[in-house]
Parts: sequence; C-alpha cells; structure tokens
Amino acid sequence: MSNQLEVLDVSVAYGDTPVVRDVSFVLETGSIGCLLGPSGCGKTTLLRAIAGFEAVSRGQILLHGQQVSRPGMTVPPERRRIGMVFQDFALFPHLSVARNVGFGLRGLSARERHTRVDGLLDLVGLRHAARQYPHELSGGMQQRVALARALAPRPEILLLDEPFSSMDAELREQLAREVRDLLKREGVTAILVTHDQLEAFAMADLIGVLGQGEVRQWGTGFGLYHEPADRFVADFIGQGVLLPATVLDTIQVRTELGNIAGARPHGLAPSSAAEVLIRPDDMLYDESSPLRAVVVERTFRGAEFLYTLRLDSGARVLCLVPSHHRHAIGDEIGVRLQADHLVVFPQQQGPRP
Repeated sequence: MSNQLEVLDVSVAYGDTPVVRDVSFVLETGSIGCLLGPSGCGKTTLLRAIAGFEAVSRGQILLHGQQVSRPGMTVPPERRRIGMVFQDFALFPHLSVARNVGFGLRGLSARERHTRVDGLLDLVGLRHAARQYPHELSGGMQQRVALARALAPRPEILLLDEPFSSMDAELREQLAREVRDLLKREGVTAILVTHDQLEAFAMADLIGVLGQGEVRQWGTGFGLYHEPADRFVADFIGQGVLLPATVLDTIQVRTELGNIAGARPHGLAPSSAAEVLIRPDDMLYDESSPLRAVVVERTFRGAEFLYTLRLDSGARVLCLVPSHHRHAIGDEIGVRLQADHLVVFPQQQGPRP
C-alpha cells in the first residue's frame, strides 16, 4: 500500500514563536490518523499546515509522493485536492441538502453531478432529506451533510477539525464510528483533530499524541494505553496513577501492591526508585484478598463504579467494580493486583505538576 501523506520533520512558527516542532508521521492510503492532545498543543496548526493554510518553517509535507510544503514553498489549498470538515460544519443555510453536497462539484454534466450527489446521500443515509435545509436537520445529520460535501470532489485526503465538538459525549463517539465506516467504504485517507480520546479510539487507525507542539507518541490506541512512551502520554491517555516502586531487576519492580513483572526490560538500574503506572483495570475487586483499601471517592458509570481507593501508605489507586457491589465512602474493601505488563518511569524529582 502506498503512502498518501508524509509529514517529515515539520516545524511551524508564528514569527519567532515555535508552535509545532519536528513532527514526523506517515499515513498509508485509506488509513485514518488522528492528532490528539489538549488545547494549545499545536494540533490544529499542524492540520492547517497539511491543508496549505500555514507555511512550514522546517521540514516538508508530501501528498502521494509530491512535495506540497517546504520552507519558502507552499502549494495552495485548492491545488492539494484536500477536503475539510470544520467544527461548525459551515453549511450554506440557503441551499438544500442536495445542493450543499453538490456545491464543490465542477466540470461534471448535470447527470453526473446528480448521480454523485445521490450516491453520497445514500452513503450517509440522507437520501430522504435531499430537499430539506440545514436548519431542519439535527446536529448529527448536519455533520453527515458536511462530510458528504467534503467527499463529493473525491479529495486525496480528508481533514476533520474537531467535527464532533458541539455534540454530547455519547453522540460524539457514535458519530465517530459512523464516520469511520463511511470513510472505510469510500477508501478515503483522513486525519481527525480532537482533544477527546474516546473519539480518537472510535475512529482512528493510528493516533499521534501531541504535547507542547511535539508528537510524544504515534501508534494505535491500544499501544498508547498499554505502552505509553512517557509520563505525558500515560497521564493523557486513559486513567491511572503512578505508584512508588523499587526496581528489583531488569523486568520486575516491587510496590505496595506486590511485585509486578513485564515482558520487556525497562532500562532502570536495580534498587533505583521508580514509579509504575496502575490502571483501573489492573485492580480487581476481591473481598477474599488480604490487601485492603478504603473507598475515598466513587463515580457511578452504569454497569460499574469507578472507586478511588486509599492504600495503607496513603497512596491512591483506581478500581472498576461491578455496580451491584455498592460501597459507601469510608468502606474498606478487598482488592488484588492483576497487572500482566509493566509501565515504569524513573521517580520524578520535585513536585509533580
């Protein structure tokens, strides 16, 4: 499979202020990538550079092997065959759904245009709404119209800038899955920008976590969750705590919860102080366990409670417990560690941010 997009050592600056630093990643044709990170991390700036709206101060961007950006040269957006879906969808309120979808089609006969629009409306499940106007549609339906309009000219790559941000969390995840299915059916390469990790997990094949203008890790959602490259990724992806630990050997550490071993060497010297990442799914509720912890917080999640538990040392861990086991704040419960992998970092010096 060929590479649709190559971002190679790209930096973007506003004046003397660097916003994106030395970013590199590759997307194969038909794959979906995601730039994930907190506000102000540079993800939208990077997306705009890929689209051609921002110049690069270093590195290069290639589409299908053709250079479209380098310092001093930027191919304009209209010549990049790029489609974009924005946060506000930017639909034309005075045009029907069908005319919105067909707006960007040029050089086609009326019959070809009609066929393309009908095909896309079928694809997004809105053939019945062809004559309606944007204000008559729900937010989710408007989002699908915007997607169909962006796909209509058959772009080389589709860029989506926080397209679900105005919707509630449950709808965002549902729409992300729907959009993924649509893009896979069309074979479209795409990049999503979001701050919502569940949205990223639902839609993307590969995710780049950005922090302070840098890609801290590029990989699958599973890899980011279970094998974070650094503390920033460990903290941003999923939930968990860093528990004090002592290194025993190349693959094992000792903690208050017991010894934890991993399959790969962690690179820390024996007897050194460390911290190990404990996720909620590493802790199992077990009333027969001699290890006890006190419930200090709880969050109801339907099928489960997420308990924050205080250990004897005062350290806290998180634990998912089936919701029919309902414990009050202050209750002592039995837990045991079931961690089959090891994510460990050197002990952080000074106050934790």
